[in-house]
Amino acid sequence: MRVVLRVLSALIGLAVAAAGALLVLEVAWAWARPDDAPLAVPWPRWRSTLSEVDWSSDGVRWTAVGLVVLGLLLALLAALAGRREVRLADPAPGITVVTSPRSLARLVGHHVRAADGVSGAAVTASARHVRVRATSRMRDEATLRPRLRELVGNVLGGLPLVRRPRVSVVVDSPKDRR
Repeated sequence: MRVVLRVLSALIGLAVAAAGALLVLEVAWAWARPDDAPLAVPWPRWRSTLSEVDWSSDGVRWTAVGLVVLGLLLALLAALAGRREVRLADPAPGITVVTSPRSLARLVGHHVRAADGVSGAAVTASARHVRVRATSRMRDEATLRPRLRELVGNVLGGLPLVRRPRVSVVVDSPKDRR
C-alpha cells in the first residue's frame, strides 16, 4: 500500500508542478505579448465557455460530486496505508508495546538460519502471518519442514504477542533445484 501512495503522490506532485510551470509560461507570454494568442493553453476560449456555465448546472454539480468522491478515496487510501505494527502484550496499564514486522521477521530468520540442515532462509512477517522460505542442504525436506514449523512456533510462543500469527514454512531442497 505504501508503494501505491508513494507513486500516487509523486504523480500528483508532477502534475501540480507541470501545471504551475505552464501557468508561469502563460502569464509571462501574456505579459510579453498581450495581443497574441495564448502559448499552450486556450484559456480565452475556456473563459468564454465557463462564463456561460451557471453554478447550479448539472455539469458543475457532477464535477463537484466526482471531486468529493476522489477526495474521499484518497483519504481512505491514506488511512489504510498506516504503519503496520505487531502488537505485544502490554506490560502495565497505559503502556503499549509494538514492534515492526521487519524486526519480527529478523528474529525468526535468525533462529531458522541457526537450525541444523538450513543453508539459508527468507522470512516475511506481519501481524497475521509469518512466512518462512528455507533452503536446505538435506535431501529430505519432509523431516525439516515440521522441525522448522515447531522452531518458529517456539520462537513466537516465547514472545508476548497479543495475537499469534499463522506460520507457513516452505523448504527448498537440492532435489527441487535440479
